[in-house]
Amino acid sequence: MTFEELNLNKPLLNALQDLGVTTPTTIQEKAFSVVMSGQDVCGIAQTGTGKTFAYLLPCLRLWSFTKDRYPQILILVPTRELVEQVTTAVKQLTTYMTVETQGFYGGVNMKGQMAVSDGKLDVVVATPGRLVDLILSGALKMKNIKRLVIDEVDEMLNLGFRAQLTRVLDMLPVRRQNLMFSATMTPEVDAIIQDFFQNPTVIEAAPAGTPLANIRQTVYHVPNFNTKVNLLEYLLTKREEMSKVLVFASTKALADELYEKMSEHMPGAVGVIHSNKDQNFRFNSVRQFREGNYRVLIATDIMARGLDIAEVSHVINFDMPESPENYIHRIGRTGRKDAEGVALTFVTEKEKPLLEQAEALMKFEVPVAPIPEEVAISDVLIKSEIPEVIIPNVQLKQRKTESGAAFHEKLAKNKKVNVVVSHKDKMMAKYGKPKKRPKKR
Repeated sequence: MTFEELNLNKPLLNALQDLGVTTPTTIQEKAFSVVMSGQDVCGIAQTGTGKTFAYLLPCLRLWSFTKDRYPQILILVPTRELVEQVTTAVKQLTTYMTVETQGFYGGVNMKGQMAVSDGKLDVVVATPGRLVDLILSGALKMKNIKRLVIDEVDEMLNLGFRAQLTRVLDMLPVRRQNLMFSATMTPEVDAIIQDFFQNPTVIEAAPAGTPLANIRQTVYHVPNFNTKVNLLEYLLTKREEMSKVLVFASTKALADELYEKMSEHMPGAVGVIHSNKDQNFRFNSVRQFREGNYRVLIATDIMARGLDIAEVSHVINFDMPESPENYIHRIGRTGRKDAEGVALTFVTEKEKPLLEQAEALMKFEVPVAPIPEEVAISDVLIKSEIPEVIIPNVQLKQRKTESGAAFHEKLAKNKKVNVVVSHKDKMMAKYGKPKKRPKKR
């Protein structure tokens, strides 16, 4: 099937033609007619299968021009990066349409966003926290919302947005179409569906947790952090096909530590992004990576959902994520749009249970490759790898002391010593010679 066979209007077809997109993906094909029917939809598809266009195309096809300045379509996403990407996608698809689109997220001055909210808007893309702030300020009105899209709802809940999300849902008009798209389903997501959706149609491009078939996965069993660094440097040196490499670290501290190590080996070719970096730094790092100026970009799990970068040749799990679902999201950054992708994972003995959980979710055992002989095996441990020595806190028994009357030390002036002075000594001190008492008659 091609997009021309779907019920798309000419402006959307022209925009797709400009983008060089002619064939819908599985989730786009399955979702289009169901969304067009007005039903609530829960779409499940792996990362990189075109979920964004799967909900944007039917929503924009159903959109109709009105002089009313209030938005008709609301799209909620978990991160700033995803706000930027979805907003860009909407603008690309509406090149030949008069659609006003704006993205809102935290971390920037809200006064400018309030001023924009007061103008005409057709599509709003936002993170839940900032959207609540704008609605409560009175600057943004939600009374005309006809379609709500929640993208990556499971990650939204993981980031602690449940309260804001439910508050937004309560603020919207009751008569609306609800669309939810994600790569995984959790009990928390099911609870949201039960509370706010009306008999949603579930659309699955593949069972949740299924990795893309065109991603080749490999595991290396590595003893420690420094050996992982040596292996990563070796692979980047020896394999020229590793042209655009996305490296995932489990914590911000590890991401920074790895960045410092790799920058020494590859100055000017490595970037890093995580939630502690300011917005401009993050956007600049992603842009440098997207344009090919950075060969390697180091990121944390929170960034996995906000990255849509074409032609990522390799994803490297420098260490395993705590959640097996996050493993799926990580490796889904490569092999996008039916391209071939490669995912390499470095696993220590301590991380083996996390790998087994990911394999159980995928129902697939990842092939193991030996560490090349040229890679130096380091015995130097970083601080987080050094076993913590716990000294037992032994409480010594206090010796019992007999209680008695209270004792207070005397002042120096009150300390007197009784000295017995003989009569002979007294006379000697007084007359300079001994005086004898006269004999009694």
